Amino acid sequence: MLYAPRRPYFFESEGTGMKGYKHLTEFDRNKIARMRKEGATMREIGAALHVSAATVCREIKRGTYTYMNADYIEVTEYIPERSQARYRANMAAKGGPLKIGSDRRYAETLEALIADDNYSPEAALHEIENHPEKYGSFETRICRQTLYAYIDKGVFLRLTNKALPFKGSRRKKKTKHVQRAKQQPKGESIEKRPPEIDGRQEFGHWEMDLVVSCRGGHKCLLVLTERVTRMEVIRLIRDKSAASVVRALDTMERKWGTRFPQVFQSITMDNGSEFADYIGIERSVYKRCESKRTRTYYCHPYCSSERGSNEKQNQMIRRKFPKGTNFDKVTKKDVEAVESWLNRYPRQLLGWASAGQLFEGYLQTV
Repeated sequence: MLYAPRRPYFFESEGTGMKGYKHLTEFDRNKIARMRKEGATMREIGAALHVSAATVCREIKRGTYTYMNADYIEVTEYIPERSQARYRANMAAKGGPLKIGSDRRYAETLEALIADDNYSPEAALHEIENHPEKYGSFETRICRQTLYAYIDKGVFLRLTNKALPFKGSRRKKKTKHVQRAKQQPKGESIEKRPPEIDGRQEFGHWEMDLVVSCRGGHKCLLVLTERVTRMEVIRLIRDKSAASVVRALDTMERKWGTRFPQVFQSITMDNGSEFADYIGIERSVYKRCESKRTRTYYCHPYCSSERGSNEKQNQMIRRKFPKGTNFDKVTKKDVEAVESWLNRYPRQLLGWASAGQLFEGYLQTV
C-alpha cells in the first residue's frame, strides 16, 4: 500500500544552514497505529512520516502496552492515545527544580502580597526588595518572568491568574477626538493651563475626581492625585454635591495651614456638577486671606485622559473597593488604609519608588 508523504520532521532552517527536528504529533501517532494494523513495516511508516525507521521503532516500543480486553484476553499493542498522554506529561515535567522550592517563606510572602494585598507580581518583587526591614532578607531572588511562569503552572497554593490585576495583552484604545463643550465651564479651561503643569515639571499640581458609590449609596470618595509624584489623597464625603467637595477641601486646608497654597497650587477636574463651585474650591477658608488657596482648571468633555494619573489611581482604588461597593458601609479607617496602601505601592514609573517617598522629598523643598 502506498502512503502519501507529509511534511518532513528533519529539515534545514531557511537562510541559516542549521538543521532542526520536530517531535511526533498526535496525528503522527494515530497514523503509526493505523499503518501497523495494516501490516506496514518500520521503514514504510518512517518514509510516510519522513522520519527514520529507528524513530518509529522507539516510538512503538515506548507506546506499547499490555491490557485485558473485553473477552478477558491479554492483548499487547501500540496505543497512540496513551503514548500522546505520556509525551505531554513528560513535556510538562521538563525544566530544572523550582528556584523558590527551598525558600518557603519567600514564596508565602509573594503569595500574600499578590493574593491578599492586591500587588501586581512585579510590584510584589520590588516591595520585598525595597523593604528588607519589614519582610526580612531572603536568599532566593526570582525575576518577573519566572514569577509569572510559576503562577501559570500553578506552583502557588492560593495564587492563580484570577488574582492578578491584569493578565494578557490589552487592547489599544482608539484615539478620541476632543469634543468642545457646548457651554464653556465657569472656571478656567485646561487649554489655559501653563506648560510647566502640562509637562509635569513643577510640584504641587493635582487632578481631582469622585469615585461614586453603588446605586442606593450616598457617600463618595473625593480623590486627588499629584501629577509629579502620584501622591494620592482620599476623603470620604457625605454625598455627590459641590458643597461636600468644598467642605472636604476646607478640612484639608485647615490641616495643611499656610502650606496649602504651595502644596496644592492647582487642581484639574472634569465638568461634573460636583465640581461646579469653582469659587468655593479656590476660596481660602481663612477669611483674612485675600488670595486664592488654589487655581482650578476644567477638562474637555469626555476626555478623562486629560486626568490620566487620576484615572489610573481610581483603577487601583477599585482593587480594594470594587464596583458595586456601597461607601455608606465603608469607614474612614478603611479609606485611610487604602490611601496608605496606594502611597506605599512601588511604581515602575517612579523607578520602583513609592509615591509617598517622592512626595516627602518634594515637601522638603516647599
